Amino acid sequence: MGTFSIWHWLIVIVVIMLLFGRGKISELMGDVAKGMKSFKKGLADDDETPATPIEGNSAPMATETTDEKSKAT
Repeated sequence: MGTFSIWHWLIVIVVIMLLFGRGKISELMGDVAKGMKSFKKGLADDDETPATPIEGNSAPMATETTDEKSKAT
């Protein structure tokens, strides 16, 4: 009882086709494809731009090392 037969899936597909029609489903799939394409393009654009540090969020860095401090004393 846990698996569905081929007849069950055929009936489900027919009901979906009757409710939404072929035109709406093809438009929906076209919109999904356009969304995926623009998403991939956005990811590719992010890789090309260099990362810049955000001002105000960086901690001050120490300029002297411990070796330089011990030599100075």
